[in-house]
Amino acid sequence: MSCAKSQGGGAAQLCPDAETGLRLHAPAPKSGRMRLSRSLALATALALPATMSAAHPHVFVDTKLRVVVADDGSFEGLEVQWTYDDFYSLLLLTDYGMDNDGDGQLTDSELKRLDGFDLQWIPGFEGDSYALLEGTPVKLGKPQGRGVSVDAGRITTVHFRPAKASADGLVLKAYDPTFYTAYDLIGPVAVDGPCDAAIQPADLDAAYTLVEELLYATPAAEVEAAYPEVGEAFADTVTLSCSG
Repeated sequence: MSCAKSQGGGAAQLCPDAETGLRLHAPAPKSGRMRLSRSLALATALALPATMSAAHPHVFVDTKLRVVVADDGSFEGLEVQWTYDDFYSLLLLTDYGMDNDGDGQLTDSELKRLDGFDLQWIPGFEGDSYALLEGTPVKLGKPQGRGVSVDAGRITTVHFRPAKASADGLVLKAYDPTFYTAYDLIGPVAVDGPCDAAIQPADLDAAYTLVEELLYATPAAEVEAAYPEVGEAFADTVTLSCSG
Protein backbone atom coordinates (compact mmCIF):
# COMPACT_ATOMS: atom_id res chain seq x y z
CA MET A 1 0.00 0.00 0.00
CA SER A 2 1.05 3.57 -0.48
CA CYS A 3 2.32 6.10 2.04
CA ALA A 4 -1.00 7.91 2.11
CA LYS A 5 -3.03 4.98 3.43
CA SER A 6 -1.57 4.17 6.83
CA GLN A 7 0.46 5.49 9.71
CA GLY A 8 2.58 3.99 12.45
CA GLY A 9 4.83 1.55 10.59
CA GLY A 10 4.15 -2.15 10.25
CA ALA A 11 3.01 -4.58 7.63
CA ALA A 12 0.57 -2.14 6.17
CA GLN A 13 2.98 0.68 5.47
CA LEU A 14 6.68 1.10 5.08
CA CYS A 15 6.83 4.78 4.26
CA PRO A 16 8.71 7.51 6.16
CA ASP A 17 6.97 7.65 9.53
CA ALA A 18 6.95 10.03 12.45
CA GLU A 19 7.67 7.16 14.84
CA THR A 20 10.08 4.98 12.87
CA GLY A 21 11.37 7.13 10.03
CA LEU A 22 11.75 4.01 7.92
CA ARG A 23 11.32 3.11 4.29
CA LEU A 24 12.81 -0.28 3.91
CA HIS A 25 14.05 -2.80 1.41
CA ALA A 26 13.89 -6.47 2.41
CA PRO A 27 16.77 -8.98 2.52
CA ALA A 28 17.12 -12.56 1.35
CA PRO A 29 14.05 -14.76 1.95
CA LYS A 30 13.50 -17.56 4.44
CA SER A 31 10.61 -19.68 3.18
CA GLY A 32 10.74 -21.77 0.02
CA ARG A 33 7.73 -20.21 -1.67
CA MET A 34 8.88 -16.69 -0.89
CA ARG A 35 12.29 -17.58 -2.28
CA LEU A 36 10.54 -18.47 -5.53
CA SER A 37 8.56 -15.24 -5.47
CA ARG A 38 11.64 -13.11 -4.92
CA SER A 39 13.60 -14.96 -7.59
CA LEU A 40 10.81 -14.24 -10.06
CA ALA A 41 10.73 -10.63 -8.93
CA LEU A 42 14.46 -10.33 -9.57
CA ALA A 43 14.14 -11.89 -12.99
CA THR A 44 11.32 -9.49 -13.85
CA ALA A 45 13.28 -6.53 -12.56
CA LEU A 46 16.37 -7.44 -14.59
CA ALA A 47 14.26 -7.60 -17.73
CA LEU A 48 12.94 -4.07 -17.23
CA PRO A 49 14.62 -0.70 -17.61
CA ALA A 50 16.21 0.47 -14.36
CA THR A 51 13.67 3.26 -13.83
CA MET A 52 10.79 0.81 -14.25
CA SER A 53 12.01 -1.82 -11.82
CA ALA A 54 11.60 0.49 -8.82
CA ALA A 55 11.65 -1.71 -5.74
CA HIS A 56 8.34 -3.43 -5.09
CA PRO A 57 7.77 -5.11 -2.78
CA HIS A 58 9.75 -3.35 -0.08
CA VAL A 59 9.05 -5.68 2.81
CA PHE A 60 8.13 -9.33 3.28
CA VAL A 61 5.75 -10.67 5.91
CA ASP A 62 5.04 -14.29 6.79
CA THR A 63 1.31 -14.45 7.50
CA LYS A 64 -0.77 -16.94 9.46
CA LEU A 65 -4.56 -16.87 9.70
CA ARG A 66 -6.99 -18.32 12.21
CA VAL A 67 -10.70 -18.19 11.37
CA VAL A 68 -13.30 -18.16 14.14
CA VAL A 69 -16.62 -19.79 13.26
CA ALA A 70 -19.57 -20.22 15.63
CA ASP A 71 -21.38 -23.54 16.08
CA ASP A 72 -24.20 -22.26 13.85
CA GLY A 73 -21.76 -21.72 10.98
CA SER A 74 -21.44 -17.97 11.22
CA PHE A 75 -18.11 -16.26 10.63
CA GLU A 76 -17.17 -14.35 13.79
CA GLY A 77 -13.75 -13.02 12.97
CA LEU A 78 -10.21 -13.44 11.71
CA GLU A 79 -7.00 -13.60 13.72
CA VAL A 80 -3.97 -12.42 11.75
CA GLN A 81 -0.33 -13.07 12.63
CA TRP A 82 2.40 -11.07 10.90
CA THR A 83 6.08 -12.02 11.18
CA TYR A 84 8.26 -9.36 9.64
CA ASP A 85 11.42 -10.13 7.68
CA ASP A 86 14.80 -9.92 9.38
CA PHE A 87 15.87 -6.64 7.82
CA TYR A 88 12.66 -4.74 8.53
CA SER A 89 12.68 -6.04 12.10
CA LEU A 90 16.31 -5.02 12.56
CA LEU A 91 15.82 -1.49 11.29
CA LEU A 92 12.63 -1.02 13.29
CA LEU A 93 14.24 -2.23 16.52
CA THR A 94 17.29 -0.09 15.87
CA ASP A 95 15.17 2.99 15.27
CA TYR A 96 13.25 2.34 18.50
CA GLY A 97 16.54 1.90 20.36
CA MET A 98 15.70 -1.69 21.33
CA ASP A 99 17.75 -4.89 21.53
CA ASN A 100 20.95 -2.94 22.07
CA ASP A 101 22.80 -6.11 23.02
CA GLY A 102 21.89 -7.69 19.68
CA ASP A 103 20.64 -10.98 21.12
CA GLY A 104 17.38 -10.84 19.15
CA GLN A 105 15.25 -10.70 22.30
CA LEU A 106 13.42 -7.82 24.01
CA THR A 107 12.75 -7.01 27.63
CA ASP A 108 9.18 -6.88 28.93
CA SER A 109 9.26 -3.07 28.94
CA GLU A 110 10.51 -2.98 25.34
CA LEU A 111 7.77 -5.36 24.22
CA LYS A 112 5.18 -3.19 25.95
CA ARG A 113 6.44 -0.13 24.08
CA LEU A 114 6.46 -1.98 20.76
CA ASP A 115 3.00 -3.51 21.21
CA GLY A 116 0.46 -2.10 18.74
CA PHE A 117 2.98 -0.26 16.57
CA ASP A 118 1.39 -1.64 13.39
CA LEU A 119 -2.26 -1.13 14.35
CA GLN A 120 -2.55 2.65 14.04
CA TRP A 121 -4.64 2.58 10.88
CA ILE A 122 -6.19 5.61 9.21
CA PRO A 123 -9.85 5.52 8.08
CA GLY A 124 -10.32 3.58 4.86
CA PHE A 125 -7.33 1.29 5.27
CA GLU A 126 -8.48 -2.35 5.02
CA GLY A 127 -5.60 -3.86 6.98
CA ASP A 128 -4.41 -5.86 3.97
CA SER A 129 -6.88 -8.62 4.90
CA TYR A 130 -9.97 -9.20 2.77
CA ALA A 131 -13.07 -11.38 3.09
CA LEU A 132 -15.70 -11.99 0.42
CA LEU A 133 -18.89 -14.02 0.26
CA GLU A 134 -20.30 -14.76 -3.19
CA GLY A 135 -18.16 -11.93 -4.54
CA THR A 136 -19.44 -9.36 -2.04
CA PRO A 137 -16.97 -7.85 0.47
CA VAL A 138 -17.50 -8.83 4.10
CA LYS A 139 -16.59 -6.06 6.52
CA LEU A 140 -13.81 -6.86 8.96
CA GLY A 141 -13.91 -4.83 12.16
CA LYS A 142 -11.22 -2.68 13.73
CA PRO A 143 -8.11 -4.59 14.78
CA GLN A 144 -7.86 -5.79 18.36
CA GLY A 145 -4.25 -6.26 19.40
CA ARG A 146 -3.30 -9.68 20.73
CA GLY A 147 0.34 -9.15 21.47
CA VAL A 148 3.81 -8.82 20.04
CA SER A 149 6.89 -11.01 20.34
CA VAL A 150 10.44 -11.06 19.04
CA ASP A 151 12.24 -14.30 18.30
CA ALA A 152 15.71 -14.51 16.75
CA GLY A 153 15.42 -10.85 15.87
CA ARG A 154 12.13 -11.12 13.94
CA ILE A 155 9.07 -9.21 15.12
CA THR A 156 5.73 -11.03 15.23
CA THR A 157 2.43 -9.30 15.96
CA VAL A 158 -1.08 -10.71 16.30
CA HIS A 159 -4.43 -8.97 15.94
CA PHE A 160 -8.07 -9.99 15.63
CA ARG A 161 -10.73 -8.58 13.26
CA PRO A 162 -14.33 -9.24 14.38
CA ALA A 163 -16.91 -9.93 11.67
CA LYS A 164 -20.42 -11.23 11.05
CA ALA A 165 -21.34 -13.32 8.00
CA SER A 166 -22.04 -16.85 6.88
CA ALA A 167 -18.83 -18.89 6.91
CA ASP A 168 -19.68 -21.46 4.24
CA GLY A 169 -18.10 -20.37 0.97
CA LEU A 170 -16.26 -17.43 2.56
CA VAL A 171 -13.12 -16.38 0.68
CA LEU A 172 -10.14 -14.82 2.48
CA LYS A 173 -7.04 -13.16 1.06
CA ALA A 174 -4.05 -11.35 2.54
CA TYR A 175 -2.40 -8.79 0.29
CA ASP A 176 -1.34 -5.19 -0.16
CA PRO A 177 -3.07 -3.90 -3.31
CA THR A 178 -0.03 -1.85 -4.35
CA PHE A 179 2.39 -4.73 -3.62
CA TYR A 180 4.49 -2.44 -1.42
CA THR A 181 4.35 -5.26 1.13
CA ALA A 182 4.43 -8.93 0.13
CA TYR A 183 2.46 -11.31 2.35
CA ASP A 184 3.49 -14.98 2.27
CA LEU A 185 0.62 -17.09 3.62
CA ILE A 186 1.92 -19.88 5.82
CA GLY A 187 -0.54 -22.76 5.86
CA PRO A 188 -2.50 -24.52 7.00
CA VAL A 189 -5.14 -21.95 7.91
CA ALA A 190 -6.54 -22.77 11.36
CA VAL A 191 -10.31 -22.83 11.84
CA ASP A 192 -12.03 -22.71 15.22
CA GLY A 193 -15.46 -24.18 14.43
CA PRO A 194 -17.28 -26.58 12.11
CA CYS A 195 -15.51 -25.60 8.88
CA ASP A 196 -12.45 -26.51 6.83
CA ALA A 197 -10.14 -24.14 4.98
CA ALA A 198 -8.61 -24.90 1.59
CA ILE A 199 -5.75 -22.85 0.12
CA GLN A 200 -5.45 -22.20 -3.61
CA PRO A 201 -1.91 -20.88 -4.29
CA ALA A 202 -1.55 -17.79 -6.43
CA ASP A 203 -0.50 -18.25 -10.07
CA LEU A 204 2.87 -16.53 -9.75
CA ASP A 205 3.72 -16.84 -13.44
CA ALA A 206 0.53 -14.97 -14.33
CA ALA A 207 1.14 -12.43 -11.57
CA TYR A 208 4.62 -11.51 -12.78
CA THR A 209 3.44 -11.40 -16.37
CA LEU A 210 0.79 -8.90 -15.26
CA VAL A 211 3.43 -6.80 -13.49
CA GLU A 212 5.62 -6.74 -16.59
CA GLU A 213 2.74 -5.77 -18.87
CA LEU A 214 1.51 -2.99 -16.61
CA LEU A 215 4.99 -1.58 -15.96
CA TYR A 216 5.78 -1.43 -19.66
CA ALA A 217 2.52 0.45 -20.15
CA THR A 218 3.41 3.01 -17.44
CA PRO A 219 5.69 5.99 -18.21
CA ALA A 220 9.01 5.40 -16.47
CA ALA A 221 8.83 8.67 -14.55
CA GLU A 222 5.51 7.64 -12.99
CA VAL A 223 6.29 4.08 -11.91
CA GLU A 224 7.24 4.70 -8.28
CA ALA A 225 4.46 7.22 -7.65
CA ALA A 226 1.80 5.21 -9.49
CA TYR A 227 2.87 1.59 -9.17
CA PRO A 228 0.10 -0.62 -10.57
CA GLU A 229 -2.15 -2.31 -8.02
CA VAL A 230 -1.08 -5.90 -8.60
CA GLY A 231 -0.98 -7.18 -5.03
CA GLU A 232 -4.10 -9.33 -5.29
CA ALA A 233 -2.57 -11.29 -8.17
CA PHE A 234 0.10 -12.56 -5.76
CA ALA A 235 -2.36 -13.56 -3.03
CA ASP A 236 -3.28 -17.13 -2.17
CA THR A 237 -7.03 -17.75 -1.93
CA VAL A 238 -8.51 -19.33 1.21
CA THR A 239 -11.99 -20.82 0.89
CA LEU A 240 -14.08 -22.13 3.78
CA SER A 241 -16.43 -25.11 3.52
CA CYS A 242 -18.69 -25.92 6.45
CA SER A 243 -20.61 -29.00 7.52
CA GLY A 244 -24.31 -28.99 8.24
